[in-house]
Amino acid sequence: MKLQTHRTYNFNAGPSALPISVLEKAQAELIDFRGTGMSIMELSHRSNAYEEIHNQAIHSLKKLLCIPDHYEILFLQGGASLQFSMIPMNFLQSGKKAGYVMTGSWSEKAFIEAKLFGDVYHAASTKDDGYHSIPKVDELQYNHQDAYLHLTSNNTIYGTQWKNYPDTGDVPLIADMSSDILSKPFDVNKFALIYAGAQKNLGPSGVTVVIIRKDFLEQANTNIPTMLKYGIHAKNNSLYNTPPTFGIYMLGEVLNWASGLGGLDAISEQNDKKAKLIYDAIDASNGFYAGHAEPDSRSLMNITFNLKSKDLEKKFLDQAKQEGFVGVNGHRSIGGCRVSAYNAVPSEACKAFSEFMVQFQNSNS
Repeated sequence: MKLQTHRTYNFNAGPSALPISVLEKAQAELIDFRGTGMSIMELSHRSNAYEEIHNQAIHSLKKLLCIPDHYEILFLQGGASLQFSMIPMNFLQSGKKAGYVMTGSWSEKAFIEAKLFGDVYHAASTKDDGYHSIPKVDELQYNHQDAYLHLTSNNTIYGTQWKNYPDTGDVPLIADMSSDILSKPFDVNKFALIYAGAQKNLGPSGVTVVIIRKDFLEQANTNIPTMLKYGIHAKNNSLYNTPPTFGIYMLGEVLNWASGLGGLDAISEQNDKKAKLIYDAIDASNGFYAGHAEPDSRSLMNITFNLKSKDLEKKFLDQAKQEGFVGVNGHRSIGGCRVSAYNAVPSEACKAFSEFMVQFQNSNS
């Protein structure tokens, strides 16, 4: 039995929309996974059937992101939030500093956790302007002896996104790419470590992908708990303990879906078009809608904006919900409106929402 064809317009910021074809395949395989007589959730993580799923997901990610062989791919748990601690525990050695680029709430959280383990500082910050923009590459101030430089590639709460990444030379560059990984091409070679929670573009919640350069991995501290050592997970192919097997299976299927669309170039082109539908409605509104992000820092994944008054904003959000648009409320910390147009959100949803924005403006101007 297939899923019902009716689907809501899902703009949730995460967990977010998944491709319908992936959900249908998971449904078809849920009870008897490929003749095993067991659900994927019942398979041993040491079985040949699961090992094939696991390794294929790694292979698919390498292919899609053009990840060189001198990188390890890990499937971890604890979300990106655990990485906020795990990174300094492993790589912030005594006597060294780490620079953090402050562009929103998640970079703030990463900075706070890192302070517990060593000497960290702000390499740049746009907090004073309300996180409306991303710092220019030439504005970054860091030391060439630093343990690493950390940035957040896309800010789900404020709707800003890096368009170009710095070349940091000998300073290892680390990025939290939770909310825009797989959304556009980028050069993996610029980074020593990339991490991303799966629940935006990669799959369901519960899996965290870590891409780590092998020579950087060799520099990790050893006097930390076993489960928090990247090296242990790399040595055991992310099978040191029981991994989130169903989440990794779903991640692999999402990667297959992304490949079927034509890879990152095709996905990026589609994401540009989807975001443009919403941004055009904002820009053509003569101030009825006010975008949060500066134009050169606008996120293609999370489009944030406000209306002229709180009362009008509430009316807008109430009507959006009545029209079947889910997840349009801004983050609870700042309010406003937010449309999260991740990879699996169809163009039709963005088109319908942009038409709703125009209609609402016409009725309330």
